[in-house]
Amino acid sequence: MNYFPYVIASILYSLFCGPLTIYAGSTVFVGREIKEADRVSVSKIDHAKWNSLLKQFVDSEGAIDYGGWKSDFDAVTELDTYLNHLSSADIFATDADKRQQLAFWINAYNALTVKGILREYPTSSIRNHTAAMFGYNLWKDLKLRVAGSAYSLDDIEHKILRKMFDPRIHFAIVCASNSCPKLRNEAYAAEDLDEQLTNNAKDFFADETKFKHDPSSPTLQLSSILDWYGEDFGKDDSAKLKAIAPYLPDSARPLAESGQAKVDYLQYDWSLNDQSDPSKGNPKSK
Repeated sequence: MNYFPYVIASILYSLFCGPLTIYAGSTVFVGREIKEADRVSVSKIDHAKWNSLLKQFVDSEGAIDYGGWKSDFDAVTELDTYLNHLSSADIFATDADKRQQLAFWINAYNALTVKGILREYPTSSIRNHTAAMFGYNLWKDLKLRVAGSAYSLDDIEHKILRKMFDPRIHFAIVCASNSCPKLRNEAYAAEDLDEQLTNNAKDFFADETKFKHDPSSPTLQLSSILDWYGEDFGKDDSAKLKAIAPYLPDSARPLAESGQAKVDYLQYDWSLNDQSDPSKGNPKSK
């Protein structure tokens, strides 16, 4: 097989679109196969192990101690145990309500992402492991077994969560990067979900790396997330801004609600959301 065209394509992608890792890869499965008779309702899934791990390894700013987590055998085992527990969910049972389903899949997405990064760590970015041409792509090839199928991060985001029509999920699922919403250091819970998602959205837009507004300017600078998934918030910029207005700082809310604002998008920082990043000033980095 002539690989020359692929090599050229990878070089061009790296130059113009960011880092690209190309190497022989295959699908990686996590979780386990559970017989149908042994599956339980999503409403019975216990997220306590995930909650405990988040409290141990995630700080108040959403940065993760990947190094400490990976070096802690018991913590790595606990994550695997939690993922195995997620596999036992009967996602087709009708007794779980939307809040329970959302909490399940948001937790699953974030736990699977952390698992994917821990497999590769040390690394500087998830984009080092998302090959666009061929080879392993963490978003597509790392799959969680649930209810007789296997779901990638792309599957969970695009085929499940986005189709539940709550755009606040975009401030909850975390792609292990600094421009992502911060990872909460607690698990999502059905009974607290609305408050958690609302707080996430407010925190997101209070972060000047994700939202900027100069009161003297008619332009609102938004995270690229609102560009990539804008249709989930509204059919056009005006609808999108009205949808996010309740979560914006007070000074920017009237402009967003007016329908007269111009929209620009901020550059996305794909650097790993790692506590050991010196730019975060974390003691673990010194």
